[in-house]
Amino acid sequence: MNSEIKTKEAPAAIGPYSQGIIAGEFAFVSGQIPVNPKTGCVESDNIEGQAKQSLENVKAVLEEAGFKLSDVVKTTCFIADMNDFATFNKVYSEYFNGMCPARSCVAVKELPKQVLCEVEVIAHK
Repeated sequence: MNSEIKTKEAPAAIGPYSQGIIAGEFAFVSGQIPVNPKTGCVESDNIEGQAKQSLENVKAVLEEAGFKLSDVVKTTCFIADMNDFATFNKVYSEYFNGMCPARSCVAVKELPKQVLCEVEVIAHK
């Protein structure tokens, strides 16, 4: 049976979706943008700050479900500008080191709230 992940430590869903779902030994975390859950505002105006907040939000959803970043097996990263790729990777590597998860990273035309990045993950225990 699947269960919904809900935490006040990450932004609430802004549409018809869940912050995450637990399905068996897997956690599927919806894309997290750099919104500070305490203020409801985009946390920074640069890719470094936004990547950090997005990953902190991912971490909060995982922790609510009893998972850790080291349980992540796949990430999908969306960035608004491929020129931010190296800086995004620098921040990303602070959260995922050792054996890194499989990953896709794509540049997209636009993200919600005009943010610079969004990160979704799949974790397995």
